[in-house]
Amino acid sequence: MKMEQGMQLIDGNGKFNVDGLKDFMTATEFAQSGLSYAIVAIIGSQSSGKSTLMNQTFHTNFEEMDAYNGRSQTTKGIWIAKCSDIDPFTIAMDFEGTDSNQRGEDDTAFEKQSTLFALAIADVVLINMWYKDIGLENAASRPLLKTVFQVMKRLFKPRKKTLLFVLRDHSKTPLEYLKTALLEDIEKIWAAVAEPETLCSAPLKEFFNVEITALPHYEFQEEKFKEQVAQLRQRFVHSIYPGGLVGDRQEVEPASVFPLRAEEIWKIIKDNKDLDLPAVKVMVATVRCEEIADEKLKCFTYDEDWLKMKEAVQDGPVSGFGGAVSSILETYLSEYDREVVYFDQEVRNEKRRQLLSNALMVVRDAYDTLLMHLYSNTVKSFKTRLEQSQNEGHEYVVDIHLYSQSCMVEFDQGCEDAAIQQSEWNASKFREKLICDMLSEMMAKYKVSPEAITLLKPEDCKSLWMNFIEKIKPMMTGARSRQDGRRKAREGLAAAVAEIGAVGSAAVLTLLGV
Repeated sequence: MKMEQGMQLIDGNGKFNVDGLKDFMTATEFAQSGLSYAIVAIIGSQSSGKSTLMNQTFHTNFEEMDAYNGRSQTTKGIWIAKCSDIDPFTIAMDFEGTDSNQRGEDDTAFEKQSTLFALAIADVVLINMWYKDIGLENAASRPLLKTVFQVMKRLFKPRKKTLLFVLRDHSKTPLEYLKTALLEDIEKIWAAVAEPETLCSAPLKEFFNVEITALPHYEFQEEKFKEQVAQLRQRFVHSIYPGGLVGDRQEVEPASVFPLRAEEIWKIIKDNKDLDLPAVKVMVATVRCEEIADEKLKCFTYDEDWLKMKEAVQDGPVSGFGGAVSSILETYLSEYDREVVYFDQEVRNEKRRQLLSNALMVVRDAYDTLLMHLYSNTVKSFKTRLEQSQNEGHEYVVDIHLYSQSCMVEFDQGCEDAAIQQSEWNASKFREKLICDMLSEMMAKYKVSPEAITLLKPEDCKSLWMNFIEKIKPMMTGARSRQDGRRKAREGLAAAVAEIGAVGSAAVLTLLGV
């Protein structure tokens, strides 16, 4: 496909060429342009030389009318082509002519639909008209201008759209005179178009940047025509930069969403629905942000560093797990942020939250597995230390305090190392289970009565632990012998359990300030 020759985007029956546009995007690499692009459309009467003007200005190759075969419809529907050697990347759109004999007076639907499409999709709309039509009440261009203005007032919020009037077959009449007369005509037509209540007679300048240029007759003054067309072409070089033809445009969307946006806009127009461009913008942003989020989630899920971390954690705690996983997550979140920066803020933020939520779901099993390793290792370590203490004849009250504190510190440090920065997860459930198991181990060692143990509820473990630690503090230096230390530890634990049963867990929590 020769992109300068272009492809038919919408045929004469209004069918949108989805597959053709996809091929066009691939062949031209339009999507890689980011925000550095411009779209130029041309509308005007049939056989007024629109295709010729586009070909001469943008070095495209749209089909042109053969004058020797009579004046008839050449362009059917809407065609697009890539402009050659223009920075930024520029797309030219050639529209079927208005007031054609082929469609007849009664078939104006496509004319209005295509005009609306041009205004919605293009940065610059060229209006190709005969210079002799200026000032004439029944000129061919007046119905077209009326249609343009009706569309803009009814469906668009005030936003700058560049209308470039190209006056064809200009001869001796001074251009300045023609500009003045045309602007007067434009203002009259604008004022005559009914105002929606919300606009309150908004002035023309709030909707349009109006530019006017003139060209001599192509057949009779071909060299001069080409010379002035070359000058016109220069106006589209660097058109999006400050001071350029569309340098003040706003809310530009990435080139990658052009197919989606164009298809949706045309569908709404064809269905005779009011065209709500902000709604289209949100729809396009939603689809594209979802696509980008899905891509980043897939990249994260199969990231080599993440997979290595996920595999390693199956065998035991992995030092630096939280920091490493957080860093990998941040890489893909940052990539997402960069790629969606020009889309609707609410949409991109919502899809980012979904991306993070889905990514954390991928991580959760590995995180829980690591905490389970920490919990198991801590219980094992605590049990081993108690047994060693008993076997070696140490002071049990002192040992219980030291072992319990050091084991909890080690567990908490391990949990901190495993923490995922982007999550709100904590290890409270594992910590409470650990405390319960450590208490159970002490109860078994110091033979606390079964009746006392049965008073415990799972949610009481933290209160009991804190209460027990407080009660054995005064005993740490008061034990006179090994047997005395064991007795005091047993009494302190039993007393803490009894207090849970007597006062209730809620009261103990309040009492201890936990």
